[in-house]
Amino acid sequence: MGLNLKTVRWLLPYFRGTRRFWVLAALATVVTAATEPLVPALLKPLLDQGFAGEGIPLWMVPAALLGLFAVRGTAGFLADLALARITQDGLLALRRAMFGRILDARLALFGKESATSLSNTVVFEVQNGAQLLVNSVIGLLKDALGLLALVGYLVYLNWQLTLVVFLVVPGVGWIMRTLSKRLYRIARSTQTATNNLAYVVEENVLAARVVRLHGAQEGQAERFRGLSLVLRRLALKAAAASAAITPLTHMLAALALSMVIAIALWQSRAGITVGTFASFITAVLMLLAPIKRLSEAATPIARGLAAVQRGIDLIELTPAESGGGHAPPQCQGRVDLRGVRVRYREDQTAALDSLNLSIAPGQVVALVGPSGSGKTTLANLLPRFVVPEAGCVELDGVDVSQWDLATLRRQFALVSQDVVMFNDTLARNVSMSEVPDLVRVRHCLDAANLADLVDGLPQGLDTITGHNATELSGGQRQRLAIARALYKDAPILILDEATSALDAASERLVQEALKRLMAGRTTVIIAHRLSTIEHVDHILVLDQGRVVESGTHPQLLAMNGLYASLHAIQAGTARTPALAVAG
Repeated sequence: MGLNLKTVRWLLPYFRGTRRFWVLAALATVVTAATEPLVPALLKPLLDQGFAGEGIPLWMVPAALLGLFAVRGTAGFLADLALARITQDGLLALRRAMFGRILDARLALFGKESATSLSNTVVFEVQNGAQLLVNSVIGLLKDALGLLALVGYLVYLNWQLTLVVFLVVPGVGWIMRTLSKRLYRIARSTQTATNNLAYVVEENVLAARVVRLHGAQEGQAERFRGLSLVLRRLALKAAAASAAITPLTHMLAALALSMVIAIALWQSRAGITVGTFASFITAVLMLLAPIKRLSEAATPIARGLAAVQRGIDLIELTPAESGGGHAPPQCQGRVDLRGVRVRYREDQTAALDSLNLSIAPGQVVALVGPSGSGKTTLANLLPRFVVPEAGCVELDGVDVSQWDLATLRRQFALVSQDVVMFNDTLARNVSMSEVPDLVRVRHCLDAANLADLVDGLPQGLDTITGHNATELSGGQRQRLAIARALYKDAPILILDEATSALDAASERLVQEALKRLMAGRTTVIIAHRLSTIEHVDHILVLDQGRVVESGTHPQLLAMNGLYASLHAIQAGTARTPALAVAG
């Protein structure tokens, strides 16, 4: 049936922890299958003896039927409960492994996969896949055992007629194998098409204002329609392949059944009883149900394997970040880059090329330059969000690749123009921990000029911020990011356009909070507005991945180079308050 044994073996460790429930499900299934032939078996004495002179006691008929179905019902109930426990326990282990890989995967993963694709894989696809596979495995076991029990009973009744029944087996096997391969390929394509369609929806939700402002609704609707048509075409192909299995199987079964009846009528002249014939025909008809389910098992198995395969690829094919063993409690804050080159793709020019620089502990350094000059890439090198293809990045004289990753990243705090907040309490958003120190959180919020905000919230620090704290203003969210950096109390601070999108009043409050945050810390500032970094210790001017100028603000103006040109371009705009930096 196209069952990928390699995939099944890979999944076994996640579902092996529920071994006792597998045993319970298997035993209950065996009981259900073993009682399958008893229904036609009851017909033989009923027809041969029940209508005879003496007959059989009347109470035996309801007693036998009620007892039989009580046993079958109890076994089915226990099997369903065991299956639910097996599926949910295995799914829990599999989801934890997948989410763990997302947490420790190299950041290149998030450039290749959209948030929609990853969330669908972790939340929906593996759930559907695991349920389909577990239910199909038990269903296969139940139907296979029931089939064997019925065939055994048929052999017992009349082995010659049973041989005729076996004529359908090769045909059914060929149909199932051929169509299941096609179903698997279609299911894999359907998963990709579903993710593409969901991604379009996600983009249009996030860019709702942009789409309306530019009148792009018609184009986006046509894009959605095209992907929807692809998904519909795949669904119709799957429906056609799945629908073909049952009638083809039934045709073979009907052929065998007609031959059985004809031969049985011929054998009736040799003394076959009515009860034996009725029992045999009933057993043959009961074979149709498990044969039908076995033939249709290819569809859920193919869909389950395709869904689970994406989870397997996430865990097995996504490399995890790796680090060294250097783990001091806290660094001094000295940063050195020697001959660093970074290239994101082979066919692109280097984002950074032969870069050399040194930042002393406690020094405030600004990175400026045109867009695409490599400023953000340089800042991402320090916590190893980006790995250089040549050269080395050192923290306190030790290559960052030799640092324990968790320890390395504890040395950095980031305040960016793109503030990310979680749908959690204000206190947990600041502390980024499950058990925050509320006194320390409040102190950090006060230092970030957010005391009035906290006092005005109905639940104070326990207030849920909502999706990315969108109900707060840009300045409030920026100051929340500053409070988070204050709480972390890291020795090195990275400010990535921390005040670029704020009005004058909000910027003043943010600048005051940043001044407190930067005190005594090695600070790297990425800035477009040069008026905000005039008083920093040192300015590095980048262009096309290289440091083309460096010095203080007056020195760079005197050079009359790129920095002076950028400064002159911005000179006609309203000047913003300069970030006052001590020393």
